Amino acid sequence: MADVQGPFTKFPGDGLHNPQRLITGHRNDGKAIFLHTDHGDHHQLMVNGGAVQNILYSTGSNPVQLTDDVDLAFARQNRPSLHMPNGAVVRMIDFSPGSESNMHRAVCCGVGTVCEGEFELSLDSGEARIMRPGDVSINRGAMHKWRNVSPDKPGRMLYFLLDVEPVIVQGKALQFDMGYLGKEYAEYADDRDADDKLPNGNHE
Repeated sequence: MADVQGPFTKFPGDGLHNPQRLITGHRNDGKAIFLHTDHGDHHQLMVNGGAVQNILYSTGSNPVQLTDDVDLAFARQNRPSLHMPNGAVVRMIDFSPGSESNMHRAVCCGVGTVCEGEFELSLDSGEARIMRPGDVSINRGAMHKWRNVSPDKPGRMLYFLLDVEPVIVQGKALQFDMGYLGKEYAEYADDRDADDKLPNGNHE
C-alpha cells in the first residue's frame, strides 16, 4: 500500500459502520454508569487513504490506573505509538478494497480480530491463512502482512497490542522492521531507543 491513493477520507471507511465506544465509570453512590458514548479518538488516514485507524483505548501503564479517570485522560491526550511501552493499545483499522500492507514486524504481542470482511494473513516463511469475521490471530513478533482479499468491499480489523519483554530467536533479539508503515504511527517517547522501534531510527 506504499503508493496507494485510496478511497478513504475519514473514519469510518466508506461502506463500514461507525462503531460506538461505550466507556463505563461510577457515580457518587458507587453504581456503575456509562461515562461516554462516542466513536473513538485520534482518527487518522493511513497510506494515502488506503486505510484509516481509530484508537479506541490506550494506556501507558500496566496495571492500569482507573481511579479519577487517569487512564481516560491519558488516552484522550496522547496519540499512541504503534504499541505503548509498558502499556497497551486498542486500535481499529479499516482497509479499503484490495489493500495490502508491506511485510513488517512489530516487537509486541498483537491480537487481531476480524470485524468485517475477509483478510489474508501472510508470514515471511510463505505460510498464509484466510481470516473471516470472528477469527483471531495472536501475532508474537512475527514478520507478516495483511491483505483485504475482496477487490470491491472494505474490511475492518481490531488490534489489541501489548508490550513484551525482549524476544530472542536463534540467539538474537528481534528488532522492529516496519518499512513504510512506520510513519503511520506516533513516535515513541524520547527516553526510548528509536533504533529499536523503526528501521534505521527512521521517523519520517
